[in-house]
Amino acid sequence: MSIRDIFAAAGVHGRLHVCDIDSDRAVGLDADAPVVLSSIVKVLLVLEFARQVAAGVLDPAERVVVGVEDRFGGWGTAGCSDDIELSLRDLAYFAMSVSDNTAADVLLHRLGGPDVLGLLAAELGLHRTRIVGGPRQLLESMFADIGARDDAEFARIFPSLPPERVATLRVFDPGRTTASTPEDMTKLLGLIWRDEAGPPPACAAVRGLMARQMAWTRLRSGFPAEVRVAGKTGTLPGLAMEIGVAEYPDGGRYAIAVFAGGAGRIPRIDVDLALGRAAATAVDMLRDQR
Repeated sequence: MSIRDIFAAAGVHGRLHVCDIDSDRAVGLDADAPVVLSSIVKVLLVLEFARQVAAGVLDPAERVVVGVEDRFGGWGTAGCSDDIELSLRDLAYFAMSVSDNTAADVLLHRLGGPDVLGLLAAELGLHRTRIVGGPRQLLESMFADIGARDDAEFARIFPSLPPERVATLRVFDPGRTTASTPEDMTKLLGLIWRDEAGPPPACAAVRGLMARQMAWTRLRSGFPAEVRVAGKTGTLPGLAMEIGVAEYPDGGRYAIAVFAGGAGRIPRIDVDLALGRAAATAVDMLRDQR
């Protein structure tokens, strides 16, 4: 089954770029098309954090308090009932392992705000990548676009909106939200895995955090157990995505960026599995070319 057929069987439209990290071989499907990044932007966030630590600008053990005013929904610290104190490096861990939006937002504020991520993307040559805000700004844009005052009102209004109204929200428009292309994302991964995105200890830290992601139904599901997969997912209603690297026992390393749209508002396991199958099919095509 072709990559396009895999997406079609799941009832979604897909965009994909997979490349051999150590050569110029690649497979793509609309790989230069703009895509919404959602939580995938957290890879840039933890990279900037790791670079500042390596430069001696930040102490990873610095303690911060995450209070009720910081929490705005999601997993990890966002679900806590009381104020909690933890280190900056633990904020990075929660942001990557369970895609904790609150942890990511607090860490981004400590790094200097969204502009630092835009500057990082430009420095790395990710010319199709644009950052318009952190997790809180993106959520607030959704609230504003549908006229909700808080998460409770959003939860009440959003399910009743017709699809054509949902499509007008800024978070679904790559031209008005944090966005990139599959090619830019595999370029980012290649830089990290070759220790070219910053000092080697910083790149190693990002690789380690991506390997600790708990989501397994997307990229991880497409590969056999002996293949090491490190990644970062992103999710919005109707959108499922992940970027990551598959490392084979024989030394082969493959950067993957796969995005699917049109999945409906409720997360679907068949769409997740399709992302994994499409990624594995592309990697197999590259391995067959060796």
